[in-house]
Amino acid sequence: MDLLYFILASYGMTFILVYGKIFEDIRPQKDYTKKWNTLFHCPLCMGFWTGVFLWSINGFTELFTFEHNLTNAFLCGCISAGVSYLLSMLVNDYGFRNGDKNDD
Repeated sequence: MDLLYFILASYGMTFILVYGKIFEDIRPQKDYTKKWNTLFHCPLCMGFWTGVFLWSINGFTELFTFEHNLTNAFLCGCISAGVSYLLSMLVNDYGFRNGDKNDD
């Protein structure tokens, strides 16, 4: 159950950071020539760092508990990145995507 809570929390946080209206004013404009800007528009990139962040604060929550070591930090980042990317490719604001490339 810990892993499910972690996955849901990481996807939710990633989705809010990448697509949320609340961060629209502070999110940098899309410019893929600058790596820092890419982070804020890529669910895979932001998902990794969200997973690492959640791993680092897992001692402050009872939802999930992971040991504090570098292997777990990397694995939590990878799990979060993979799930965030997968779900962002399957779901948009209107429900499940229908397969169009211009579905956004």
